[in-house]
Amino acid sequence: MGSEDLFKKRKARRLKDQQRRIGFCKSYDRVLIVCEGEQTEPLYFESFKQEYDLSSANVVVTDASKGSDPVSIIKHAEKLYKESQKENNAFDRVFCVFDKDQHGNYDTAVRMLSKVNSKFTAITSVPCFEYWFLLHYEYTTKSFPSASAVISELKKHIPAYSKNNMRIFGTLNAQLQTAIQNAEKANESAKRAGTDNPSTKVVDLVNYLLNLKK
Repeated sequence: MGSEDLFKKRKARRLKDQQRRIGFCKSYDRVLIVCEGEQTEPLYFESFKQEYDLSSANVVVTDASKGSDPVSIIKHAEKLYKESQKENNAFDRVFCVFDKDQHGNYDTAVRMLSKVNSKFTAITSVPCFEYWFLLHYEYTTKSFPSASAVISELKKHIPAYSKNNMRIFGTLNAQLQTAIQNAEKANESAKRAGTDNPSTKVVDLVNYLLNLKK
C-alpha cells in the first residue's frame, strides 16, 4: 500500500471517529470544565454529571495536566478548545475552575481570561473551592486567611473530609439548594462590601449545569 493510500485511510478513519463522537452528543451545549486540582474539583463535577445524567460527550471534565496555577489552567483550556475546533466539534462553553489561595498570578489569570474568548468563563473561589462545600452547611461571610482555615471549618461538619474523598458529592448533594442560596447571598454581600473574600462562582457553574438540559 502506497503512503498516499495509507494517509487517505487514516484520514477517513479519523473522520469516522469524529462523526461517531459528534453523534453521541445530545442536543444541549457541549461543555469543557478544566479544574485546578487533580482530585477535589474533578471528582465533584464528574459525580455531578452522573447524578444529573449529563452526557460525557457533552460535558468533559479534566484537570490542567501540566501545572495547577490559574494561568496554566487557562492555557490548557485554550489548547483543548482549539483541538475541539480542529475536530469540528467545538465546545460551546469553557469553564476554568481555580482558587485564589496562594496563587500569585490569580489576578493576571482573571484578566487574561476576560480577553481570551467570550465562550470562556472563570469559575473562581476565594480563598478556595471548599468554601462552596462549607456553604452546604452554613452561611458565612467571614474572611478566611487561607484554604486550610476553610477546611478546618468544613471539618466541623465533615470530620473525615479529605481532597480525595470519592463520595463528597453524595455527602453534599442533599443540601445543594441550601448551598446555592447561601452562595448567591454571600456573593452579593461580598460585592456590596467591595471584597472577594469569601466568594465563589462555583454556584454559577452549578446553576448552568442544572439548566443545561432544559
